[in-house]
Amino acid sequence: MPDHVHMCLKIPPKFSVAHSIGFLKGKSAVRIHRFVLGNKKATGLHFWARGYCVSTVGYDEDVIRKYIRDQEKVEQQQMELNLK
Repeated sequence: MPDHVHMCLKIPPKFSVAHSIGFLKGKSAVRIHRFVLGNKKATGLHFWARGYCVSTVGYDEDVIRKYIRDQEKVEQQQMELNLK
């Protein structure tokens, strides 16, 4: 999907994953909304999807990158099922 962004991040162990993701999603959503909408106040808009994938140990980075690449295919399949 052209309107999607998938990222692979490395977060040092001293930072909380949930806090880091929340901070990234929150600040970037506000900045993008301000850029797109100007100074207009926008409430109730959603920019990021709810979930995220986290691996502490055990997953290979290549597996995560493959998951990100294949995510677009999965989302397209889900959209096709919802339309039927």
